Amino acid sequence: MFVDRVRVWAKAGKGGDGCSSFRREKYVPRGGPDGGDGGQGGDVVLEVDAQLNNLQHLKYQPHQYAGKGANGQGAMKTGKSARALLIKVPPGTLVYYLPTAAEDFERAADLALGEVAADMVEPGQRLVLAAGGRGGRGNIHFKSSVNQAPRRRELGLPGEMKQYYFELKSIAEVGLVGFPNAGKSSLLAALSRAHPKIAPYPFTTLTPVIGQVEVGDYRRFNVADIPGLIEGAHAGVGLGHDFLRHIERCRLLVFVLDMAGTEGREPAADYRQLRTELKLYDENLAQRPFLIAANKMDLPEAAARLKAFKRQFRRPIVPVSARQPATVAALKQALADRLAEA
Repeated sequence: MFVDRVRVWAKAGKGGDGCSSFRREKYVPRGGPDGGDGGQGGDVVLEVDAQLNNLQHLKYQPHQYAGKGANGQGAMKTGKSARALLIKVPPGTLVYYLPTAAEDFERAADLALGEVAADMVEPGQRLVLAAGGRGGRGNIHFKSSVNQAPRRRELGLPGEMKQYYFELKSIAEVGLVGFPNAGKSSLLAALSRAHPKIAPYPFTTLTPVIGQVEVGDYRRFNVADIPGLIEGAHAGVGLGHDFLRHIERCRLLVFVLDMAGTEGREPAADYRQLRTELKLYDENLAQRPFLIAANKMDLPEAAARLKAFKRQFRRPIVPVSARQPATVAALKQALADRLAEA
């Protein structure tokens, strides 16, 4: 299961209570107070882990509670502080702070999101979601010249409890965009070592798949295969609205067109529709640098359609077929060069 949106309750640990104690030893007539402090409550900390690619591990454990600090003891012993609770998320996770009066969990995706607390993009990056409570002071701190035997102590403070909304936007330099059965998954498998599901029916890919492409001169970049878009994707039709967010971070878009028209669609119409959907979803995406991959060029119908397409559009076009290694290598180089320009 691919999960890219989740709501989390983070509750830090309570601080330990201070101790009210007195030193009582044989031959020590003036022992005095010796109560120790309570330990610090555990923080709830968010950390970026490059090995993760979705938020599935948080879907069924939305309540994240850190441990509480230990109470202080006599002989001026400070209670043990609790360990921080570490929550790991994939790179590209946006963290929104939600007010405590937010609506029920099932409507989390429809809530008016609060302020952006952080954009977690770098591996190892950390964010304290909720700070642990301070431990209470023992009675040793309240001794004075006029109060030689204080019995006063402090209780530990409660930890913070906050609500957050996590939204994953995949990090990839290149995004493959196209209609169902345009051959995006086959192309990604040929370009990288990724193993997306490939089958001859629409919507084979149900989640974004990221593969790493290596070019001959030791250059590397990530390519994301976005599930097939259809008309009305910007308005939530099909899978488009759920996954269009995953190309928002891409520096370069690749429009993968079925140049052979195997699904009965015209490449020119597909190109226009894809451009329209991106523009309606986000005006900035329409201004993003792009490349056209004229796919399935191994089929006999593709050559004539490519000539007709070039007459209509003067755009950077790379003919390619996942079955022809030479064309795949040419596409790799074109992507690397285009990224360098972008």
